[in-house]
Amino acid sequence: MKRVAYFPGCALKDQARGYEAGAKKALEVLGYELVELSRWNCCGTVYALAQDDLVRHLGPVRNLVRTQEMGLDQLVTLCAMCYGTLRRSQRFVEEDEERLSRIRAFMDEEQEYAGGVKVLHLLNLLRDEIGFEPLESKVTRPLEGLKVGAYYGCMLLRPRDVGVDDPDRPEVMERVLGALGATPVLFPERTECCGAYLTVARPDVVQARSERILASAKSSGADVVVTSCPLCQFNLENRRPAWAAGLPVVYLGEVLAWALVQGATVPEEIQARIGKPAEVKA
Repeated sequence: MKRVAYFPGCALKDQARGYEAGAKKALEVLGYELVELSRWNCCGTVYALAQDDLVRHLGPVRNLVRTQEMGLDQLVTLCAMCYGTLRRSQRFVEEDEERLSRIRAFMDEEQEYAGGVKVLHLLNLLRDEIGFEPLESKVTRPLEGLKVGAYYGCMLLRPRDVGVDDPDRPEVMERVLGALGATPVLFPERTECCGAYLTVARPDVVQARSERILASAKSSGADVVVTSCPLCQFNLENRRPAWAAGLPVVYLGEVLAWALVQGATVPEEIQARIGKPAEVKA
């Protein structure tokens, strides 16, 4: 069993607990143990855009220090927003020696960050470390006939230099779903923003965005929408129009568990669709 450092982030300990539970069990089947960082702290969620705003990078870099303290050089996260924040902060401080020196000075009671910790999203791990064929070989419940629309949203793919795939033509999530036996459904709005934090101040805007995304997935033939972002899942699930109530929005970790983990509970509405011939709309 290969041990990898794991940063859960806040949402994975609250509304996205099913994502964490499913991903952990699925990765154990694949030979990986997620070892949660001790004393991890919130990454800040939003990446600091100001070039001289080093203070906002302290939270993300402290988590890299926690990884270093474990003697590991890879840090895996499941949340798309946590991935974007951690990965960009890691690059920001390591690309400039002066920034790294100033970060070390700020954290004078911490072990000095030496650099070199690689931040990975779950999708990076599945594609680059495990591989699609080994993933397929571990499937015990093929999701045949289940038409799944992969919703990437913003943070997984942007900016281009840290995204997990091509922001214009991503395929990694579809490749994973195909390895699980599901039928990936491409839909036009799969890389569009759900409205993100406007869900608090302007729920009307988020509802309009969510309706457009779900309508795109449904009209393309999807039975279910899968995401790796807790905020996207919340918006699509809770800001949806009434007509979209029959289109489940689930986490990638849950889908992995359905296919890989013996005894994993599959919701009845999903189970009823598995095994039926898939007719995907063009």
